[in-house]
Formats: sequence, structure tokens, C-alpha cells
Amino acid sequence: MLIYIHGFNSSPASSKAGLIQRELERRGRGGEFLAPALPHSPAAAAALLAQMVRAHPDACLIGSSLGGFYATWLAETHGVRAVLLNPAVRPHELLAGAVGRQKNFHTGEEYDFTLQHIAELRALEVAAITPERYLLLVETGDEVLDYRHAVEKYRGARQVVIKGGDHGFSDFADHLDVVLEFCGVTR
Repeated sequence: MLIYIHGFNSSPASSKAGLIQRELERRGRGGEFLAPALPHSPAAAAALLAQMVRAHPDACLIGSSLGGFYATWLAETHGVRAVLLNPAVRPHELLAGAVGRQKNFHTGEEYDFTLQHIAELRALEVAAITPERYLLLVETGDEVLDYRHAVEKYRGARQVVIKGGDHGFSDFADHLDVVLEFCGVTR
């Protein structure tokens, strides 16, 4: 089972999730993909994702941005493997300036992002990682996150550092085979 974890103000309708799902369907494995819509509360999102991982203990996670942060917490607390795409390393710091009214990029839903959400993110931070659980893909042109923070945090993990690019990982299709191979999806 592959579980795609979207980022802040994103959704299962992200282009990366769609690309993964279409490729799995093309390979006759469409039933092996989950992409939940996450609650705005990090604690509630973590609880939902942990329930999914307990139901699929052989899952491989694919987390984008904030989803990479959640995937790290899950990998360390449940012993699963994770692919991280331009992951947020310390989102409680990064998103402190986002407290207030937010709008989902895909659904248009509006909600309040609060200081409680920041505290919930801080509570999910893991101090150390188990490098062999991860495949890190970062782009040096990420306009939201400094890729070097992820390179440092996931030192010892398999890393693919791509020159240029953007936070949305617009050339993700070029790296999909590497991601799927890491997750054990063969042709």
C-alpha cells in the first residue's frame, strides 16, 4: 500500500497524488493507493494517518512538504518507509507566520490556522531519524523551503538533490520510477 500525504493547504487532488495514482492504475495496482484529505489540526491529521498505517503496516509513505514532516513522524513511530518530497523540517517555525485565516489551494475551503496548530506540530517533531527508512528528494530551487535543512536532517538517508525546480516539484514525473522502486512497486 502507498499512502500519499499532502502538504499544507493542499489536498488529495494534488498533481503528484494524481500522477502516482494513474501510474499505479496503469500497472494494475490502483487499489494499492490511498491519499486521505487531512484535517487542518496536525494532531487530528496524525491520528488519522496513524490509524491508516496501523491498518496497512506494510505501507510506504510518500509525503510532500508538510506531508513529509508527517511521514517522518509516522516512519519513526510505526517503523515504515517514507519518500519525502521537499519536506518541511521544522514546520512549527515555518508556519508560525501563517497563523490566521487560510484557504485550501484545491478545495477553496477556508479555516483558521491557530497557535494550537503550531503547538501540535511541535509535539510531532522527531529528534533523530533512522536513515534507511527514507528516500529524500529535494529541489534546490524550492521557493518555500531551504532544501539544505532537509539534506542535513536526513543525513545518511538515500538522497536525490535536484538542481533548480520548485516547491511544487513540477518535474516529479521524471522521478516517479525511483519513488515507486523505493516503495517496492515493480513493473
